[in-house]
Amino acid sequence: MKVRPEVITSAMQLYFTGESFRNVQKFLRLQGINVSHVAVYKWIQKYVGLMEKYLEKITPQVSDVWRADEMYVKIKGNMKYLFALMDDETRYWIAQEVADTKDKHDARRLFHMGKEVAGKKPTVLITDGLKAYNDAYLKEFWTQKYPRTQHIRHISIKGDKNNNKMERMNGEVRDREKVMRGLKKSDTPILTGYQIFHNYVRPHEGLEGKTPAEACGIKVEGKNKWLTLIQNSSQGAKKC
Repeated sequence: MKVRPEVITSAMQLYFTGESFRNVQKFLRLQGINVSHVAVYKWIQKYVGLMEKYLEKITPQVSDVWRADEMYVKIKGNMKYLFALMDDETRYWIAQEVADTKDKHDARRLFHMGKEVAGKKPTVLITDGLKAYNDAYLKEFWTQKYPRTQHIRHISIKGDKNNNKMERMNGEVRDREKVMRGLKKSDTPILTGYQIFHNYVRPHEGLEGKTPAEACGIKVEGKNKWLTLIQNSSQGAKKC
């Protein structure tokens, strides 16, 4: 059965806004589309991979102040940690990686990915007091002078140096994880898909209804942004 692109993008929107695979399957059946919940996962796996390759070629115009934080996630029933890097001004989720441990993790790769995505390093990096961040900062940012990145490690509950923006993003992922009932593997397309959803599809009240991508100067045309992203990604793949 050939499924219309609008059906696939509707399934993706439902899933990333909080529905489980089985609930998405039930919704599609009400529309006369009989597919399994496994098929829905395979759609996400396929198109997230396609969009990821396309979007990694685009440089977001992020600010010079970045935030990093970590949160625990369950993968195959085991506790892992999701390390994330976000732009302070636009809320753009710059980079992420899953780690086995928190305190002993080498966060240098996260910061390096951030530089690759943004095409620059920040002038200010805001984190909590985790030693892994300072170690990675010294290796990835401190050695590059003129200007040298300032690292703000002391995070207060209130004030302009708190990490509330990062905590809100963590809350988004935590709400999504509850429906997922834990992730199945560390390199799951679900986290990448949610990162794309956060950056390019979901409007943010703190950005006056814009997506982080729009705040970074990246325009995704049309009301169905999933469809636009997939179409653009497919065209880019054909050119390659």
